[in-house]
Amino acid sequence: MPLIGSLKTLLLRGLLAGLIAGLLAATVGYFVGEPQVDAAIAIEEAAAAPAEHGHETAQPQGHSHGEQAPLVSRSGQKAGQFLALGLAGMAFGALFASTVNVARRFTTLSGPSLSLTTAVLAWAAIVAVPFFKYPANPPAVGDPETINERTWLWVAAVVLGLLAVTAAVAAYRALAASDTLRLVAGVAAFVVVTTVGYILLPGVNEVADDFPATLLWNFRVASLAETTTLWVSLGLAFAALTEFASRGSTPVVDQVPTAG
Repeated sequence: MPLIGSLKTLLLRGLLAGLIAGLLAATVGYFVGEPQVDAAIAIEEAAAAPAEHGHETAQPQGHSHGEQAPLVSRSGQKAGQFLALGLAGMAFGALFASTVNVARRFTTLSGPSLSLTTAVLAWAAIVAVPFFKYPANPPAVGDPETINERTWLWVAAVVLGLLAVTAAVAAYRALAASDTLRLVAGVAAFVVVTTVGYILLPGVNEVADDFPATLLWNFRVASLAETTTLWVSLGLAFAALTEFASRGSTPVVDQVPTAG
């Protein structure tokens, strides 16, 4: 089944698939991730309360600063993630469609198969490789002074993931052997590049010893579930839209009755 549509059609398809994927990911984040964020914020506020109390008692009467209200309330943050992930999903969908448009010229995979394969490779590069080197941390974890360094390390991990996927695809295409051997070569190339990158990149561990391990685990699982939902939904939605377009473009052959 060929991948139907021009680049413009694919981009529109990607935008729609990305919007669907973003809203589904936001739903997972709302019900699975937000309770973990609330629990982490409660720990952060409880740890900050004694210091703030001591600061207030040291101030002369009439000079209390009081608490500064957050720029966006928690309810606004929870609702806003649907807008944020919806827009992010559309952006990823446009990039996804552009990648599929290029990839279809170098493969014999059908439209839905190519969409799902691209989604898996994108998830491996953008989600899996960075996550298992620098997993997400909840509020109250991490030194604010190192946020720029940690951000650049995460970007480096994404670049590593893209290089690993590129090496895997190159190894798969380079061999003129059975599909099984080509797949083994691709996986081996991915593992080798990822392992070397993990060794070269510095480690980061700013989790306090007294931070609840269960909460940390639940938050990271929720974060991984949210990003995985985004890419799985994007691949499935794009594949489904491609299949629908292919069915709609199939000409209907009129049945001519034969004389009996």
